[in-house]
Amino acid sequence: MRIWHISDTHCHHDKLKVPEGIDLVIHSGDASNLKDPYANEHEMRSFITWFDGLKIPSKVFVAGNHDTSIERTLIHPEDIKALGIKYLHNETVEIMGLKIWGSPYVPRFGDWAFMKPRGKMMDKVWNLMDMDADILVTHSPPKGILDLTGGYMQVSDNEKDRIRIMENVGCESLRKKVLELKPKLHCFGHIHGSNKIYNSGTLRPSGMRTIFSNGACCSHRREGSFFFNGNVIEL
Repeated sequence: MRIWHISDTHCHHDKLKVPEGIDLVIHSGDASNLKDPYANEHEMRSFITWFDGLKIPSKVFVAGNHDTSIERTLIHPEDIKALGIKYLHNETVEIMGLKIWGSPYVPRFGDWAFMKPRGKMMDKVWNLMDMDADILVTHSPPKGILDLTGGYMQVSDNEKDRIRIMENVGCESLRKKVLELKPKLHCFGHIHGSNKIYNSGTLRPSGMRTIFSNGACCSHRREGSFFFNGNVIEL
């Protein structure tokens, strides 16, 4: 199976160059951008029309934290499924003999869609995972894998007295579950790359059978800055 994995297109899906010979396209969330769900609905419908029109036999979509119109059901998951797109919300689909499980949830940061507090609440989500799945599709990355981003650490009581740090911000609960499941492929996005941080791409850690794929297509700080065309993976 030849898979094209994309994520975090943030309304710039029409800039993508569709690879040839793809059997399955996976989008792992943040197809839209605006926080207001009513404004977001227009963005999401534009994406769904494009995604549905791709000349690729099978399509899988998992929402992300920016896809607020789906969380608020202004766009209902069943409407997406009616087009033949496999929309996954803590559920499994089988395509060409491979079981694919997907979930939109990410650890809370700010006030966006599909967010839960780290720890026990995220544990509950990942405990719903199909442990027979061959492919895992989540919006969140697992902690420590293609999830590096810049932040700041306060070093005194003065708000301006802080230093720049780099940190891994993926989900620890998800990492533990993935190490238990050992899927053939784990697709995610959420944490973008930038000129100095390269998260987008694939990684297969030494001694592991899992290929990890961060398909984020837009840059870390500017959703409108498009720089990556996704990952093509052979399974």
